[in-house]
Amino acid sequence: MAHNSTAKRGVLFDVDGTLVDSNYLHTVAWWQAFRRMDLDVPMSAVHRAIGMGGDKLVEHLLGEERDKDQDEKLDATHGAIFSTWWPALRSFDGARELLLACADKDLTIVLASSASGPELEVLRTVIDADSAITAATSSADAEESKPSPDILQSALDSSSLTAEDTIFVGDSVWDVKAAAELKIPTIGLLCGGTSEAELRDAGATEIWENPRELLENLERSLLGKLAAR
Repeated sequence: MAHNSTAKRGVLFDVDGTLVDSNYLHTVAWWQAFRRMDLDVPMSAVHRAIGMGGDKLVEHLLGEERDKDQDEKLDATHGAIFSTWWPALRSFDGARELLLACADKDLTIVLASSASGPELEVLRTVIDADSAITAATSSADAEESKPSPDILQSALDSSSLTAEDTIFVGDSVWDVKAAAELKIPTIGLLCGGTSEAELRDAGATEIWENPRELLENLERSLLGKLAAR
């Protein structure tokens, strides 16, 4: 089947741990939320679950037998603790330029985040590339959080993109798994703290260290090839 060269091509970007250096702050915020409920979950276990939506993360770490009445309070407590760090948040070196470079290649850019609405606004301010961003999803836009693909489907729908004309850039195993359900190839970035081996095992097609390295190799990356199609 010949590819329609006029079709819109796009990139979905995860935000936390991919464009903004926030994964370890999320880890500590969740850890403290658990401690406040007298739940002792090791930080390493929490970090490995970052990238899941809050509801999935709690179930993943505490199991089916947990007191489910605590779920919403845990999520709210994590959000409240994390918000105290908003002023300190920084985007990764090269994140802003990467988005602008993709936009220059006529790629439609959508932030596929499961952050809350207010949190997403803060993250967008930190990234400072709104002129390049066509749309952005928040947790309100998805029935099910990652690793379910709802957020990514919502991101595609919000910008009239199709999976076959799209690449996803993320940093967690859960990002890769969510994209795989929609058959969207994933570029994995290591700056969120997940190893290359784990991202490749999950199915990532291509791996770069961080936004700057992807930007410096843009032409030969999956993004450059997509733009040149």
